[in-house]
Amino acid sequence: MSAEVEYKRLYWHSRRGMLELDVLLLPFLEEAYLALEDDDKARYRKLLECEDQDMFVWFMQRGEPDDPDLKRIVRMILDRVQPK
Repeated sequence: MSAEVEYKRLYWHSRRGMLELDVLLLPFLEEAYLALEDDDKARYRKLLECEDQDMFVWFMQRGEPDDPDLKRIVRMILDRVQPK
Protein backbone atom coordinates (compact mmCIF):
# COMPACT_ATOMS: atom_id res chain seq x y z
CA MET A 1 0.00 0.00 0.00
CA SER A 2 1.40 3.41 -0.91
CA ALA A 3 2.26 5.88 1.83
CA GLU A 4 -0.44 8.28 0.64
CA VAL A 5 -3.14 5.62 0.68
CA GLU A 6 -2.01 4.44 4.11
CA TYR A 7 -2.12 8.01 5.45
CA LYS A 8 -5.64 8.54 4.09
CA ARG A 9 -6.74 5.27 5.68
CA LEU A 10 -5.26 6.36 9.01
CA TYR A 11 -6.96 9.74 8.70
CA TRP A 12 -10.30 8.05 8.14
CA HIS A 13 -9.78 5.73 11.13
CA SER A 14 -8.62 8.63 13.31
CA ARG A 15 -12.01 10.30 12.85
CA ARG A 16 -13.92 8.69 15.66
CA GLY A 17 -17.10 10.77 15.77
CA MET A 18 -16.46 11.63 19.40
CA LEU A 19 -15.23 15.22 19.63
CA GLU A 20 -12.95 14.52 22.60
CA LEU A 21 -11.09 11.90 20.56
CA ASP A 22 -11.14 13.76 17.26
CA VAL A 23 -9.44 16.85 18.75
CA LEU A 24 -6.60 14.65 19.99
CA LEU A 25 -6.15 12.09 17.24
CA LEU A 26 -6.50 14.17 14.08
CA PRO A 27 -3.96 16.87 15.02
CA PHE A 28 -1.57 14.17 16.23
CA LEU A 29 -1.86 12.37 12.92
CA GLU A 30 -1.47 15.56 10.90
CA GLU A 31 1.36 17.13 12.91
CA ALA A 32 3.34 14.29 14.47
CA TYR A 33 2.65 10.91 12.88
CA LEU A 34 4.95 11.18 9.87
CA ALA A 35 7.93 12.04 12.10
CA LEU A 36 7.41 9.03 14.39
CA GLU A 37 9.70 6.04 14.48
CA ASP A 38 8.24 2.94 12.82
CA ASP A 39 7.55 1.30 16.21
CA ASP A 40 5.52 4.31 17.35
CA LYS A 41 3.64 4.37 14.04
CA ALA A 42 2.71 0.75 14.69
CA ARG A 43 1.56 1.70 18.19
CA TYR A 44 -0.67 4.43 16.74
CA ARG A 45 -2.21 1.96 14.30
CA LYS A 46 -2.77 -0.45 17.20
CA LEU A 47 -4.45 2.35 19.18
CA LEU A 48 -6.91 2.92 16.35
CA GLU A 49 -8.09 -0.67 16.73
CA CYS A 50 -9.26 0.04 20.30
CA GLU A 51 -12.80 0.86 21.32
CA ASP A 52 -13.74 4.53 21.56
CA GLN A 53 -14.90 4.16 25.16
CA ASP A 54 -11.52 2.73 26.19
CA MET A 55 -9.67 5.54 24.44
CA PHE A 56 -11.95 8.11 26.07
CA VAL A 57 -11.06 6.78 29.53
CA TRP A 58 -7.35 6.83 28.73
CA PHE A 59 -7.31 10.30 27.20
CA MET A 60 -9.42 11.77 30.00
CA GLN A 61 -6.85 10.18 32.34
CA ARG A 62 -9.41 8.14 34.23
CA GLY A 63 -7.42 4.98 33.55
CA GLU A 64 -4.46 3.63 31.60
CA PRO A 65 -4.13 0.86 29.07
CA ASP A 66 -2.66 -2.38 30.40
CA ASP A 67 -0.64 -2.80 27.21
CA PRO A 68 2.69 -0.93 27.50
CA ASP A 69 2.66 -0.10 23.77
CA LEU A 70 -0.75 1.53 24.04
CA LYS A 71 0.30 3.28 27.24
CA ARG A 72 3.28 4.79 25.40
CA ILE A 73 1.29 6.14 22.44
CA VAL A 74 -1.46 7.51 24.70
CA ARG A 75 1.20 9.31 26.73
CA MET A 76 2.80 10.70 23.55
CA ILE A 77 -0.54 12.10 22.38
CA LEU A 78 -1.36 13.58 25.77
CA ASP A 79 2.10 15.13 26.12
CA ARG A 80 1.49 17.09 22.92
CA VAL A 81 -1.59 18.83 24.31
CA GLN A 82 -0.84 19.23 28.00
CA PRO A 83 1.07 22.26 29.21
CA LYS A 84 4.33 21.44 30.92
